[in-house]
Amino acid sequence: MYKTAVVILNWNGIAYLKMFLGSVIKYSSDKDTVIFVADNASTDGSPEWIAANYAEVKIIRLEKNHGFAGGYNKALSQIDARYFVLLNSDIEVTVGWLQPLVSFMDDNPDVASCQPKIRSFYQKNKFEYAGAAGGFIDKYGYPFCRGRIFDKIEKDKGQYDSRIDIFWSSGACMIVQSDAWKKCGGFDNDFFAHMEEIDLCWRFNKAGFRVSYIPESVVYHVGGGALPYDSPFKTYLNFRNSLFLLYKNLPDNVLHTKVFVRRLLDGIAAVRFLLSGNFGSFKSVWKAHMAYYRNLSELKLKRKVVKKLEANKFSSQILNKSIVFEFYFKGNKIFSDLDTKVDLI
Repeated sequence: MYKTAVVILNWNGIAYLKMFLGSVIKYSSDKDTVIFVADNASTDGSPEWIAANYAEVKIIRLEKNHGFAGGYNKALSQIDARYFVLLNSDIEVTVGWLQPLVSFMDDNPDVASCQPKIRSFYQKNKFEYAGAAGGFIDKYGYPFCRGRIFDKIEKDKGQYDSRIDIFWSSGACMIVQSDAWKKCGGFDNDFFAHMEEIDLCWRFNKAGFRVSYIPESVVYHVGGGALPYDSPFKTYLNFRNSLFLLYKNLPDNVLHTKVFVRRLLDGIAAVRFLLSGNFGSFKSVWKAHMAYYRNLSELKLKRKVVKKLEANKFSSQILNKSIVFEFYFKGNKIFSDLDTKVDLI
């Protein structure tokens, strides 16, 4: 058994591997750490390039593109390690990035996962969209971060340099206790990509684990490497997976009310897309809701499994407000504007 397995999921990402794999090896290799690349049936020659240039990297070849969720599920089932580090191929790590994460996990066995500070690769004084300084969601399932709410991204001025418990750790770079991963079932394959880490972290919370943010570790993320941020398919996945997320995890007493409100808010977003001439995103929202209805029977079965988790508690890291209302109507554009001391439930 390895202590720590750094696992990079790759799909036709040879350009990013050439940019960043060398620094991952340089700043991550020690006697307790092994580096894997799990390849989602790439056609760009990236597995062959790795084998020719970095013999120390272990390659797991998957037979087809299983997406982010399925690819990691397949790969991690083949790795025996105490900790899994999920690392995007488009991330630049820094000197000493890994040790604070591992040490924190060693000292806190009740923590299922933690993430580093994630800054933008292209604007290194700013946080990066996918994770920033730790993730949260509001009561209607909209994700946001310390350092990023919707498209408002803050400069890193040290304002989020404290270790805290968060609701979700970013799939771009997160370390996970393998026992917690197995107990809570790993990623949901049906998510394919986007928000699968939020769904998993909600289950971590329900099972009585904590999820944390460790600012001493810093990485830089390109972002949008596999799927651009403005992609209609990404819009589809985000809207569909938000509904999946809520249906699977919300408590019985608020499930139908909150899903109904979320559907209304999605409808407003769809109308805005339509009025702005963004027909691709309008169609994506419609398709997302149709997919949600088609999958309700399967979601009901998954909900029963989630409810069996040991603690099955309602997380205290969910914002008991609408982040849409806070951002667009009250003008609270950054995390420090939110009165989270009284409104996290």
